[in-house]
Amino acid sequence: MENTGTLFGWAFGDPARQDDESYLAGLEKEALENATATAKAKGVTVVKGSEVFTALSAHDSLVELDHAPGKLVVRCTVHVEGPGAGKMHAEGPMNG
Repeated sequence: MENTGTLFGWAFGDPARQDDESYLAGLEKEALENATATAKAKGVTVVKGSEVFTALSAHDSLVELDHAPGKLVVRCTVHVEGPGAGKMHAEGPMNG
């Protein structure tokens, strides 16, 4: 049985462009690359096709974004597998 868990990746952008689909697609790509780099650093791999994206901006969220660069945040949640992955959980704003 595979040892699996979850991780987040992040990208930050300009909230004035949150309705621009191609701009958001670029942020999603960046967030996935961030998640993939985090997985690699932890010695696990991202399960292809497992990515789920969430875009948050200060005006449409209850989440406090005062310290987020640009105040538009794209989060990518991915499943990871490999040694120790079962102990990795994306919860709240942090990778635990």
